[in-house]
This record gives sequence, C-alpha cells and structure tokens, in this order.
Amino acid sequence: MVKDESYRFDLNAFKVLGGSYAIAQLLCQEYQIDISEFDFAKFRNQMSSQMTFATATDGNHGRGVAWAAKQLGQKAVIYMPKGAAKERVENIRALGAECIVTDLNYDDAVRLACETAEKNGWKMVQDTAWEGYTEIPTWIMQGYSTMADEAVEQIKELGVASPTHLFLQAGVGAMAGGVAGYLTHCYGADSLNTVIIEPEQADCLYRSALDPKGEMVNVDGDLATIMVGLACGEPNPIGWEVLRNTAHHFISCEDKVAALGMRVLGNPQGSDPRVISGESGAVGTGLLVAMAHHPNRQALYQQLGLNQDSVILLFNTEGDTDPIHYREVVWEGKHPCTQESN
Repeated sequence: MVKDESYRFDLNAFKVLGGSYAIAQLLCQEYQIDISEFDFAKFRNQMSSQMTFATATDGNHGRGVAWAAKQLGQKAVIYMPKGAAKERVENIRALGAECIVTDLNYDDAVRLACETAEKNGWKMVQDTAWEGYTEIPTWIMQGYSTMADEAVEQIKELGVASPTHLFLQAGVGAMAGGVAGYLTHCYGADSLNTVIIEPEQADCLYRSALDPKGEMVNVDGDLATIMVGLACGEPNPIGWEVLRNTAHHFISCEDKVAALGMRVLGNPQGSDPRVISGESGAVGTGLLVAMAHHPNRQALYQQLGLNQDSVILLFNTEGDTDPIHYREVVWEGKHPCTQESN
C-alpha cells in the first residue's frame, strides 16, 4: 500500500502538514487563541500585525512554511543549501517568501537560518531540534502524524488488512518519528515491523542505530544525494528517541534504489495506479523492488520478517518537485540499477 502525498494542497509534498501546524500554534501563542478554534481565513482577515517565520529547507518544508505564511498574511524567509534545484527555489518565491540559496550544506544552512532569525527577532520553524529548541519541532512532528491518522482511516474504509510492515524514509527523522510513533500506538509494537531508510551519503540515523550506546551520530560533508529531502546529517533528537524505541531495522541505500522506485511507481503493472514520485518519496518502493531481484533476497526477507502474507505500508512523500531531474531519471534512465550492482 502506498499513501500518495503528492497532491497535498497542490504543493506536491506532505511537508506543509508540519510547518502549517507549527505556525498556527505560534500565532495562537502570540494572540492568545485556542488552537481548537483557530481558523486560517478568519485569522487573516482579523490580523493586526505580521510575524516573520524563518526556516532552512531542501525544498518541501520551506515551500510548506511559505504557503502557510501566505495563507495567514505573514512573512517567510527561507534558506536553502547549495545546489538547490531552480524549480524548488521558484516554487518558494512564487508564494511570496524571500528565498536565499546558500553555499552551505543542509545542517549548516539550518544554523545560519537560526542565527539570522535570532538576530532579527523572527520565529524559527525547523523540523529538527536541539537544546532549548524542542517545542516547535514537536508541533511539526504532530502535524506530520496527520497523514498517519488518515492512512489508518483509509485502511479501515477500504476493508484491507492492517499493515504488518511500515517502510519510512528519513532525513532528520521528524516525519519518520511522528508517523512511526502514531502507527505503533495504533497497531501495537509487536504487530508492526518498522523499517527506516536513508541515503548512504546522509545516513545519520542508520549510523546512530549502529552505535553501541544508541547515541546520535552526525554525518558531515556535502551530503550529495539525489534524495535531497533526506540529505540531513544530524538527527532530530526527538525523532531519534521515538525511532530508537519503535524501529526494527535501519537501512542505508544508494541513490539508484530511489531512482528505481521512481521508475516503478511511474510505470506500474496491471491496473495499479501510476504514482509520480520524487527522489525522496520513492526509495521505499525502490528498496522492495531491489530486494525482490537480489540474489540473496530470501535471506533479506527473513531478516526483515517479510513473507507472502506481509502487508507493507509506504508513504510517497513528494511528487516531481524537480521536474527536470524526474525526467532524467524516469525517461532517460539516470542512476541505473544494473545486474552488476546487486
């Protein structure tokens, strides 16, 4: 089962769920409004002043923050790491936000955004956490859990079996932690086998899972992966705490696994619907297909507890947010998965 988030609010990604909820909470604090009574349109019409919200992003989170700020009549300043795709930058600016592309990697862009926000009195809306900054990331994770709640309801409505396995891609671990925590609560830790997937160039959670003491491990460098939404080298400590206690497996993947998933989702067999998935959204599907054709697939299946009765839930967290690269992968075969690479 694949829950497709590429249609969310016409923003081509799920990320708006977190940023919009956190911004709503911040505005409720500022204007002493009960969050249960908060209404976007009503607030915009009655606002008396503007706040500025800042964040760092590889694209989707920043676009969500920019969208929420625009809907609420507020301002947004978005910082992006080096190499940001032109389409992602333009999508943010089209929403009226100021977008600054830095010459830094993602984690350093976060630090720059935080320093600038503190200097200017802006509100930082970031989906990772650090000492003294936990409330807003927690709200963002709660916002992300919306899609998990929807998945539970949709599974019930369709009358299909509950998932036995949950495959989640992870960057800092905010989305994965929010969704895994919610679904583990719904289905039970003994009934749901959770697998966390990262790009090998930014596999901070995978390395943290290997740490003998379970301590967080950071990954440095350019974090050069096509899965730009997952190109994060420093775990979210809140998300890590959840994943350390709920996830059964952590997997580090090559870029060609995500590319394989993009091609499979975009060209399904039989009557399966076509899913346009971006690099970060497709890696779970790519992993399943790669395992199915791996010479050691039975051993891999056994390790993950997969068999013919398994029901696997995946989330396509983005569409073709970089259309040029999407065509290069799906049409032209960029990042091929060859027999020799198995």
